[in-house]
Amino acid sequence: MNLDFRFGIISDLHIAVPETINNHAHRFHLVEVSIPALEQALEHLATLEIDFLLLPGDLTQDGEPENHQWLSSRLKQLPFPVYVIPGNHDVPTLLATNNSIGFNDFPSYYQACGYQNCSELYYTKEILPGVQLIALNSNQFDAEGQQIGYLDQKQLSWLQNTLQQVSERLILVMIHHNVIEHLPGQSQHSLGKRYMLSNAPDLLKILSKYSVKLLFTGHLHIQDVASFKDSYEICTGSLVSYPHPYRVVQIQKRDSLHLQIESHRIKSVAGWDNLPQISREWLGDRSHPFMIKLLTSPPLNLSLLEAKEYVEQLRYFWADIAQGDTCFDFPNFPPILRNYFQQYSAISSDQQPRLIDNQANLIISI
Repeated sequence: MNLDFRFGIISDLHIAVPETINNHAHRFHLVEVSIPALEQALEHLATLEIDFLLLPGDLTQDGEPENHQWLSSRLKQLPFPVYVIPGNHDVPTLLATNNSIGFNDFPSYYQACGYQNCSELYYTKEILPGVQLIALNSNQFDAEGQQIGYLDQKQLSWLQNTLQQVSERLILVMIHHNVIEHLPGQSQHSLGKRYMLSNAPDLLKILSKYSVKLLFTGHLHIQDVASFKDSYEICTGSLVSYPHPYRVVQIQKRDSLHLQIESHRIKSVAGWDNLPQISREWLGDRSHPFMIKLLTSPPLNLSLLEAKEYVEQLRYFWADIAQGDTCFDFPNFPPILRNYFQQYSAISSDQQPRLIDNQANLIISI
C-alpha cells in the first residue's frame, strides 16, 4: 500500500495553569509559557491540514489534576486527532496525592486521545488506513516505589502479539523514554541513562524482528534524530525549554520510506518578546551544577578544582545540545577534554557535518 500523510509532534509540554506553577529556584522548565506556546503551535498546525498530532509525554508540569483536565479539554477542541502517552511528570506517583493523579488514573483523562475503552497506559490504533500507532508506557515503579523507565513483561508480550497482527501495516511507535542513544554513552552515563529505557535492547530486538523503523520520543528535551541499524528515533525537544520546538513530519511510502522532517520554534509569546534568548539564558543560569557533575564524572573524572577552570566556557553547552545540529570545538581545552566534547557534535562517522536534527529528508529501506 502506498502512503502519503503528514502529522505534528509536540513533546514535553509541561502544561501548568497559573495557579499550579511551582516557583522553585532551580526549575529548568519555563512552564510560565506552556499554555501560550501550545496555543501558538496548535494554531499553526491547524493551518497545515495535518492528519494527526503526537504528544510523546510529559504533558503536564507534575501530574496535577487541574493541568490534565485543562489539556484534555483543550485537545478535544482540535480539528485533527491527537494521540498521547504519559511521561514521568504525568504519573509521578503510583497512588494519587493531593497534588497529582495516580498512575492508573491517566487513561481516564485522555479517552479522546487514544485511550478509548482502555484501562492500560499503552494502546494501539490504526490511525490511518495502513498506518498503525503503537503507544507504549515507559513509566514503571520499582519495589521501593521509585519511578523508572522500563517496559514490564506484560507490556512486551502485548507488543509482540500486537505486532504479529499488524505486520502488514506501517508501524509508528511512540514512547516517552529514549530507546536509541542520542548522546555519547547515554545508556551508561549517570547523567544520561535516566532518560533511557532501561531495557531498551529488549524492545529494539522485538522491533527489529518485525521491521519497525520509526520511533518518536521526548523526555531528553533535545532536538535529535538518532539511528540504530536501520531504525530511526526522532526525539523532539520540549515546548517549554530552549529552543521551544515542535515538528511537522511528512511520510511517503512507496518502495521505501521517505521522511521529510520540518522543525518550528516558538519565538515569542505575550510578555516574552524574545523567548529564545530568555530561555537560553535560563538554561545557562542553571547549567553550573550539571556541568560540574559532567566534568567530575566518568569518563572525564576531573577534580572539582579542575572542573571549575572550564565550567564557565560550557555555560551554553546544554542549550546548544538542545537546539540540535551543533558542532562543538573548544580549542583551548586540553586534548582529552576537547576530544570528549567533540563527540557531541552533529557529525557522521566520516567526520562530516550531518545536520538532520531539525530539517531532514531521510530515505529508509523497507
